[in-house]
Amino acid sequence: MDNRFGDIETFLAVASGGSFAAGAKALRLTPSAVSRSIARLEERLGTILFRRTTRSLALTAEGSAYRDRMSVLLAEIETVENGLGRDKQGPRGLLRINASPSIGVPLLPILPRFMARYPEIILDLALSDAIVDLVEERADIAIRIGPLRDTSLRAKKLGHSRMALVASPAYLARRGTPQTPDDLDAHDCLRFSFRRSIDSWPFRIGGRVVHRPVHGSFFGNSGDMVRQIAVAGGGISRHGHFHVAGDLAAGRLVEVLGDYHPGDGEDIHALYAPEDRAAARIRAFLDFLDEELVIAP
Repeated sequence: MDNRFGDIETFLAVASGGSFAAGAKALRLTPSAVSRSIARLEERLGTILFRRTTRSLALTAEGSAYRDRMSVLLAEIETVENGLGRDKQGPRGLLRINASPSIGVPLLPILPRFMARYPEIILDLALSDAIVDLVEERADIAIRIGPLRDTSLRAKKLGHSRMALVASPAYLARRGTPQTPDDLDAHDCLRFSFRRSIDSWPFRIGGRVVHRPVHGSFFGNSGDMVRQIAVAGGGISRHGHFHVAGDLAAGRLVEVLGDYHPGDGEDIHALYAPEDRAAARIRAFLDFLDEELVIAP
């Protein structure tokens, strides 16, 4: 039996990516395997699907029409198969998640409930502040904080959290509590080395937002690392409130300069490939986050 549906899937991946290399990357195949699959499909159909040059790859009129019809048909097939699979056995399989360490603070405590609810799903969680390629990292879902950069991915908003300046009680007892942004000149400000404008923080002064230079003796490339330094008494740091809500409630950190808050905040999103939304295990995790993940405002 020929691999008819496999060839169609390969064709759609190449058409979507705009090149054989992109299709191979999306399907985790070699470029030569993709080339053979397309050649086999064109031979079976008796028509040319792609117009090839040394610099570009474009669909022919026949290729464009074939793509439109096959996209609809395969989507219907996947919907039927996924529905039958869910009815028979429920969500299952390996679910790879890549998340910022900062989101791990509210995320990790709720994961055992997901594992108990879906015992047939195996979680593989990696925590990293680095921007990842879902295909290269073989991740199903990425959970990220801040502005979205990859518009090719679907994004599900999980919440929004205001920013907060915090320090430990021990640090404030030793160095004093700042009363105005100008007082930060006498303090160690803990900063992120992976963000722009790392040498200034925004404040609302006189009805307008002013970015004020800050100074200190520590940079960190991880939000959770900077949080831990603040808890240990290393200085004043700036985080999404959700990231430090537990520390504030427990008294490990204290919020400072709240009267000068500029009103900014961070969005938290779950990112996934558009074609993966129908996967039962991915849909189950996204629905679970909707129900269980609490982002402190």
